[in-house]
Amino acid sequence: MTEFTRRGFLSTVASSAIAAALPRVGLGAEQGPPARRPNLIFILADDLGYGDLGCYGQEKIKTPNIDRLAAGGARFTNTYSGSTVCAPSRCCLMTGLHTGHCFIRGNAKTHLRPEDTTVAEVLEGAGYTTALVGKWGLGQEGSIGTPNKKGFDYFYGYLDQTHAHNSYPTFLVRNEQRVKLRNVVPKEGKEGQGVATEKVDFSNDLMADEAVAFIERSKDKPFFLYYSPTIPHANNEAGTIDVPDLGIYKDMDWPEAQKKHAAVITRMDGYVGRIMRKLKELAIDSNTIVFFTSDNGPHKEGGNKPDWSRSSGALRGIKRDLYEGGIRVPMIVRWPGRIKPRSTSDQPWAFWDFLPTAAALAKSTPPKNLDGISMLPAIVGQEQKLHDYLYWEFHEGGFKQAIRMNNWKAVRLGTKEPIELYDLNADVGEKKNVAGEHPEVVKKIAPLFAKARTDSKEFPIKEPAKKAPATKP
Repeated sequence: MTEFTRRGFLSTVASSAIAAALPRVGLGAEQGPPARRPNLIFILADDLGYGDLGCYGQEKIKTPNIDRLAAGGARFTNTYSGSTVCAPSRCCLMTGLHTGHCFIRGNAKTHLRPEDTTVAEVLEGAGYTTALVGKWGLGQEGSIGTPNKKGFDYFYGYLDQTHAHNSYPTFLVRNEQRVKLRNVVPKEGKEGQGVATEKVDFSNDLMADEAVAFIERSKDKPFFLYYSPTIPHANNEAGTIDVPDLGIYKDMDWPEAQKKHAAVITRMDGYVGRIMRKLKELAIDSNTIVFFTSDNGPHKEGGNKPDWSRSSGALRGIKRDLYEGGIRVPMIVRWPGRIKPRSTSDQPWAFWDFLPTAAALAKSTPPKNLDGISMLPAIVGQEQKLHDYLYWEFHEGGFKQAIRMNNWKAVRLGTKEPIELYDLNADVGEKKNVAGEHPEVVKKIAPLFAKARTDSKEFPIKEPAKKAPATKP
């Protein structure tokens, strides 16, 4: 067993305890009465940084409920989003493919196709009741890529990611129908986004209500809830961060934008608390596995300054970067009786691993030819099969790529640009490019930038624009 494998174990979980727990959920058990497969709840924050939670080192912003979630389960420190922006990250999460193979590789007005199998379709086929509450971003109204056409029995929220910029919209969508809200947006765009002048219905409050209601009515059979609030993302059109009130930050001697940013994170933390209390109230807590993460790194929009609160922690970069701060995200997994409280794991994995993991939990078969592999062994503290490498590509502002192989991280900012190389074990902040010191590693990784991907007509390779040389004073 390699050191890289050994470090992927949950450090405080005894194998005997996990083995004893597995028969109760029917994961490979050969004896004992059959048990109901676990409910799955996947909570996906929008633009939450690796360092935005107390349990990941945040000191200014309060997240007591999420911290309690982490204390009750495992905190993963090497989990990666699907991309450094919203839509492709969510596509990777839903389809089990990384951005070198998935259909939606950027924030564009496109939709999933019939041949794109989602985790919801896999779980629905396994007998799960499925729901998405929140932001979708993978299919517009009237398209073939709406949630109800991609395996979700119930949907409430935003279809269009631009619409989701406004937390006070004039409507949300329930299944395939618009639900009118009481907000007034005088100059509303065709996707429903805009700047509300009369703010009555805060969409994230409504979506939290819907998430809790779905759990309530689905408690008697296995369910999958994909809960995707739209905070702490900013309202780009308004140039601000939407929040009903500043809460505990009202009287802080902070910049206004930082108060708002903190307030929406703490408000989301309250939603997580509501969900966890509902699970206990319904006595289904012990048979529900909860995942909590973010779709990419922190934003620098609506006046927010991620450096002010160290939203990326010790990592380099933010949203739209392929450095660690743009793609490494918090990942908390809680499963009472199966994961020992206060566990920590540095097992590397990524969003495209969620589909096969969910299939394993549901005792179902995932589609073939996925980039993802089941992370269930790592989650329950057993020996985990490893990826040969993890791959990302990003098309906004020109084609860029990144690869993680063991402790090595390679970044290429254009196909004609030199490969940057970082040793994440020694330099998690990617401050020192060591490509010149390790040509053998660069030589090994270089072919993978082509091998890891297939060409896309929708997202062709476009080289980044050359920066003009600095003028001499």
